Amino acid sequence: MSTIKIRAKNKDGLTTVKALINHPMETGMRKDKKTSKMIPAHFIQEVSCTANGKKVLHANWGTAVSKNPYISFKLTGAGKGDQLVLSWKDNLGNSDSLTSVVK
Repeated sequence: MSTIKIRAKNKDGLTTVKALINHPMETGMRKDKKTSKMIPAHFIQEVSCTANGKKVLHANWGTAVSKNPYISFKLTGAGKGDQLVLSWKDNLGNSDSLTSVVK
């Protein structure tokens, strides 16, 4: 099951991409309330998006991004029926990717 939900809609030549990523985004600076031990850092470091194989977004993230991050951006050059691929990688080596079609 994918950790990404994505929606891409084109209107008048401008594509709006909205995505929600299911991820704990732990900073490594919080204590577990039950055990009083520090919760290890676990956060997304890189997010990227391609439209028809061309990179349209690359972002470096860190610990300041909230749990289950939401990202939204607009781009030109992607029309209805084009493929978008959104992917992420975290500091523990985990990653996910999802392909969506612009509507």
